[in-house]
Amino acid sequence: MSSSSTFLLLFFILLLSSSSFSLSANVDNDHTLKTYVVKVHYDAKPSIFPTHKHWYESSLSSSTSLIHTYDTVFHGFSARLTSSEAQQLKTLPHIIALIPEQVRHLHTTRSPQFLGLKTSDSAGLLKESDFGSDLVIAVIDTGIWPERQSFNDRDLGPVPAKWKGQCVTAKDFPSSSCNRKVIGARFFCQGYESTNGKMNETSEFRSPRDSDGHGTHTASIVAGRYVFPASTLGYARGLASGMAPKARLSVYKVCWNAGCYDSDILAAFDSAVSDGVDVVSLSVGGVVVPYYLDAIAIGAFGASDHGVFVSASAGNGGPGGLTVTNVAPWVTSVGAGTIDRDFPADVHLGNGKIVPGVSVYGGPGLGGPEKKYSLVYAGSEEGDGYSASLCLEGSLDPKYVEGKLVLCDRGINSRAAKGEVVKKAGGIGMILANGVFDGEGLVADCHLLPATAVGASGGDEIRKYISDAEKAKSPAIATIVFKGTRVNVKPAPVVASFSARGPNPESPEILKPDVIAPGLNILAAWPDKVGTIWGSF
Repeated sequence: MSSSSTFLLLFFILLLSSSSFSLSANVDNDHTLKTYVVKVHYDAKPSIFPTHKHWYESSLSSSTSLIHTYDTVFHGFSARLTSSEAQQLKTLPHIIALIPEQVRHLHTTRSPQFLGLKTSDSAGLLKESDFGSDLVIAVIDTGIWPERQSFNDRDLGPVPAKWKGQCVTAKDFPSSSCNRKVIGARFFCQGYESTNGKMNETSEFRSPRDSDGHGTHTASIVAGRYVFPASTLGYARGLASGMAPKARLSVYKVCWNAGCYDSDILAAFDSAVSDGVDVVSLSVGGVVVPYYLDAIAIGAFGASDHGVFVSASAGNGGPGGLTVTNVAPWVTSVGAGTIDRDFPADVHLGNGKIVPGVSVYGGPGLGGPEKKYSLVYAGSEEGDGYSASLCLEGSLDPKYVEGKLVLCDRGINSRAAKGEVVKKAGGIGMILANGVFDGEGLVADCHLLPATAVGASGGDEIRKYISDAEKAKSPAIATIVFKGTRVNVKPAPVVASFSARGPNPESPEILKPDVIAPGLNILAAWPDKVGTIWGSF
């Protein structure tokens, strides 16, 4: 088996840190501009036009500018049009289709061993593929923080001769940002800015640099170099690497504060294939639409037609059915599973019961199982109980929670943000309970105060204990016991509760997701000056 063929097998078990994306649409009328991706009969260009771009522009009014032109995975262009302009364009004989733009919003130290891929130089699939050294992987996401050690080029050979891409520089992304590891970097914001106006460069970078974190995280998971020692707040210590530590990375930034726009995503696909990548990896998705209206499916089809392997996240819409995204048959859709590692942080109640939880809180503990604190349910205080139960900003009365352990419900604001709300109100710690839809799947978060996450049944048990104590006019008390890192957890893998499920909404006869891969509590790189989730190396 060739090095490249062996390496492609690895991508069927490649973690993409899947993230689900929602879809937004603008109400359209004759006066409202909307972005369309336009498919054109490429060979129909009259010889009078020197380039296809000139021909495309001749089809539009003088006030309409092209956003992107496409000529590798797709032939055509994108532009902002009114409804009447779009209808008129459809009447032209060389126009095949107009596709309304979708707007999408953002969907280790042990994974290789757990997957049976030895990390030594002596054996295993990684060795057989030379750790992916000849492969170029395109990551279509939020960009990259190239200074992380995961992206160093130490001991790597020359850039593959087939490479035709470039490193687009900017004031915050000098030419030194690229090396023999990060061999290409581009950004695409024309579609984003055509809808939203000029970006605010005080909050995001007009360059391939990552101001969100998601792109850096996924890039290091795909192809990060070996980093030792690696840990997050002392948890998950060990030697960390991506799934293909010698593979080369080319980064295509398409996601911005307002989302990821189809016209930019398709431009990234077009550029990546033209640049000479072997694999496209993206954690972008949305509401499932017919393939001929799905820019990701169209871009992936063109990439596959050029021999490029495309792997995409299945989404985070689980555990409900029909939630899987990126369902085109020519895309490998990857769901999220657990590995045999956990971070237990159990709740010890005053009635002697122990409710299992997880956390990677790295600060001072609460003093052990014998030292317990007053326990309150945020939603049971007077006033807006709904906002309080969710621990929304300003919803907690310091007189009610100060010095106490606070039970909060998941929902609306981020999990870590709830802990910040509790801390600001004077709470000593937080228990975060899943809702019914969240089920028993737990995510270990980095928290600002002693905190743990418990499943839906655990949350019910804690609420019942608090209620029973109030009825008995006795104090409800509890504590959290942090137990560090535990390995060899059984059973594993288990499908993560948030991982999107089939059946395939578009083609029920084609099973999706195709595979699951480690996607829960994975240690990977993260940018500076962005709220920490997992890792910073």
